[in-house]
Amino acid sequence: MDQTNFRDKTTQSKIKSLHIPTDISRFQPMKRLSILLLLTVFFAVNSLQPSALLAQDSSKSGSQNWYKGNLHTHSLWSDGNDFPEMICKWYKDRGYHFLGLSDHNILSVGQKWMDVEVVKRRGSKTGFERYQKVFGGDWVETRMKDNKTEVRLKPLNEFKALFDEPEKFLMIQAEEITDHFGRLPIHINATNLQDLIKPQGGTSVRDTISNNLKAIKRQQERVGRPIFAHLNHPNFGWAVSAEDLAAVVEEKFFEVYNGHPSVNQLGDAKRPSLEKMWDIANTIRIGKMKLPPLYGIATDDSHNYFGTTGSSPGRGWVMVKAAKLTPSKLINALEAGDFYASSGVEVNSFAHNDSAKTFSVSIKAAKGVTYKTQFIGTKKDVDVSELKSVGVVLKESNELNPSYKLTGDELYVRVVITSSSSHPNPSLKGQKQQAWLQPMWR
Repeated sequence: MDQTNFRDKTTQSKIKSLHIPTDISRFQPMKRLSILLLLTVFFAVNSLQPSALLAQDSSKSGSQNWYKGNLHTHSLWSDGNDFPEMICKWYKDRGYHFLGLSDHNILSVGQKWMDVEVVKRRGSKTGFERYQKVFGGDWVETRMKDNKTEVRLKPLNEFKALFDEPEKFLMIQAEEITDHFGRLPIHINATNLQDLIKPQGGTSVRDTISNNLKAIKRQQERVGRPIFAHLNHPNFGWAVSAEDLAAVVEEKFFEVYNGHPSVNQLGDAKRPSLEKMWDIANTIRIGKMKLPPLYGIATDDSHNYFGTTGSSPGRGWVMVKAAKLTPSKLINALEAGDFYASSGVEVNSFAHNDSAKTFSVSIKAAKGVTYKTQFIGTKKDVDVSELKSVGVVLKESNELNPSYKLTGDELYVRVVITSSSSHPNPSLKGQKQQAWLQPMWR
């Protein structure tokens, strides 16, 4: 991580011009709150650069942009091991456009203090000092309690304005609703929430998934804004089967790739990989239930921000094609399938041409790298119990602009692109960079 101070000299001078004290920890809580509110307004107004006006003009003309984002991220607010500001800075510095901090059964809201020694034990002995160095002593708040030094975790409404920039970066409030059925973990992420959603429970795995998705839908209708829901790591704890994925009709998205090493990404000798689960579920949904397919996303599920062990950041993300970098535009594009999941491979474009019955892709090539594109699908009238016939390779290509022409015998066709380049921060042995495109179906 960049160790330079977060705020540049120009911004610091603007803060001084407002006659706002830099050390606010000495004030009483109500006055400190007033100062923080003033700072929030200042940063929000200060972020309205001319580029925002240009972006608005381009969106009105119908142009679409690719936005890179991670929707599954943990911080010290739950079981992550770094401060939320440090995590946001990591993603923004590396070219991400949006981020959801999705801590377990908690929003980054209200007052939360942590023992500095606990912070150090969870992450790194130098983690707290690093936080102070990057953001400065005027930002970092500490107190003494029971002869221990505690640090205050900033809520989202205080640090969001430090990072949000029109058409450059967007923080979105999120939660990992962490539920279970018996000993089976059922985790569902909700992005763009207004209020916390408690785990809903249920009488079965499917009922538990359904109840939580219905609670998300109720909040969406109540607050009048879109909320994006997806099922996390179905193979974690071997909790959710492919048949469960297919059966819960409220579920539209799941993690086809999760960067945590403990989620059983590849399955085992008896249980299918996440990709094979995707094919089984969509074969059931489209072939038997006559429903639209399940869409697949990629996430980091990051917890560790010191080194590359465990679930570290930068492993998986979504690339969303939208008119503007706002929560509603991003979620609408995700719902429409205008996105792909990636662990490193980039595409210029992809197209489902219904009239020509073709699925075409344009790969953004890196120098010296080769690509293998596989068009994968299930033929009609296949018995889903015959796994060898579910999710088979229909065509393979090494071209940079591959395409597939449907014969009319397919239930669906999806695309996976595999690069010759190794993943720079792998969660799997021998992992290559990949991209997963959403199914074309009729």
